[in-house]
Amino acid sequence: MKNTLAHPIKSNYIMVIDDTPENLRLFKLLLTKKGYNVQVFAEGILAIDSAKVQPPDLILLDINMPGLNGYQVCEQLKNNKLTCDIPVIFISALNEVFDKVKAFKVGGVDYITKPFDVEELLARINTHLHLRSLQEDLQEKNEKLEQTLQELKRTQAQLINSEKMAALGQLVAGIAHELNTPFGAIRASIEMISSFVHKGLFDLYNFMQNLPRDQHQVFWDLVNISERKNIYISTREMRKNRQKFAQNLKECNIQNYQEIADMLADMKIDNLEVFLPLLREAQGIDILEKAYEISTLKNSTNTIITATEKSAKVIYALKVYNNKGSSKNLCKGNIIDGIETVLTLYKNYCKKGINLIKNYPEYFPETWFYPDDLHQVWIHLIQNALQAMNYEGTLAITILLKPEKIWVEFTDSGSGISPDIISLIFEPFFTTKACGEGSGLGLNIVKKIIDKHQGKIEVESEPGQTTFRIILPVILTPPNNEI
Repeated sequence: MKNTLAHPIKSNYIMVIDDTPENLRLFKLLLTKKGYNVQVFAEGILAIDSAKVQPPDLILLDINMPGLNGYQVCEQLKNNKLTCDIPVIFISALNEVFDKVKAFKVGGVDYITKPFDVEELLARINTHLHLRSLQEDLQEKNEKLEQTLQELKRTQAQLINSEKMAALGQLVAGIAHELNTPFGAIRASIEMISSFVHKGLFDLYNFMQNLPRDQHQVFWDLVNISERKNIYISTREMRKNRQKFAQNLKECNIQNYQEIADMLADMKIDNLEVFLPLLREAQGIDILEKAYEISTLKNSTNTIITATEKSAKVIYALKVYNNKGSSKNLCKGNIIDGIETVLTLYKNYCKKGINLIKNYPEYFPETWFYPDDLHQVWIHLIQNALQAMNYEGTLAITILLKPEKIWVEFTDSGSGISPDIISLIFEPFFTTKACGEGSGLGLNIVKKIIDKHQGKIEVESEPGQTTFRIILPVILTPPNNEI
């Protein structure tokens, strides 16, 4: 299999610390040849001083050195705010005593034993450089978002003097509150990535060492199959594959067939026959689980991208709120896919106390709608339902096809809405939440978006059951004018 990780995307700066001149020359020659900017140091103290002045993107660090050993060098780097985020890969010879637990405890992200395989070395280096690039990009976006939040808060304070400006200040506070949703998705994803960096790579190394060479190709095929850019598998197809896989695996007497079917479907595998021989082998399930773990890591990076883009859209919504509508065009698509995208962002909140029930039709037509706007509808309704239940209860999402209409119902098991106020919930700035917890604009925005689609929103509520029903027209042909 062709290795796609052997060449750096950009000229990264790598520092090598080793007291053996031959090793320094070897690393210098090898990494420079691959396009990296390399600096070598024979002493730990000199390398630490240099890293404070010009922090490298990654450090290769020998263990046994005179003066400061590798563990001590790593500890000093991690204790300094200028160098604490630099990934450190330890280098150790097979005949040396190497405390792996201590290496990770002092802050190392990985280790390589000498003599090493060049391709493996380059792959590990590039993997950690890529992970650090993602973390730096995330930090930069978070700083920009934090700056935006501070600007919104300053704007709120300046406009509080008049009634109209005070209302706008509440809007700003509400938009700031909405940004917490993608922040939660980003945090959950980066925590998963961080966990993999500190533990998963070590497990992967041991797994690959114990895996027969003839199984390596199958393993990497499984890892890469979900990255196929030219193949689209809809959520409806994934559901059908999941059911079909479970039945076939059950007929083949494979244990845990439902769990295996779920993993195969999530990894966008559409042909079970190719991998069925693997699942019959002794290590087959272990190979699938490890490939699924790495595939999930890739999906987490995509979630970070989605969440940061969603944050930018929320901020943009503040600017265009008073306009008649978005200038973006209608798109043809599947409404279920949009709901599933939003549920992905709320997955962390639904894992424990929420019983999520999805009643979707087997066949669902594509229709014309404003996808960004409907995303906001699903976000508001799902978030309101979770908050109404205090994140404990049942949330049922039901989609029905009526003559030329689509019904989307969100039913939660919360305390319900009082009959005295149910007629007021779509009014702007009306809220039953405590001060600072909501602007009272969420459902008003939802109604404006549904009106824009020439649809209708209804609500039915009693203690223990509240249903919001969205009724949208089915538009099968491209409209000549916007809705």
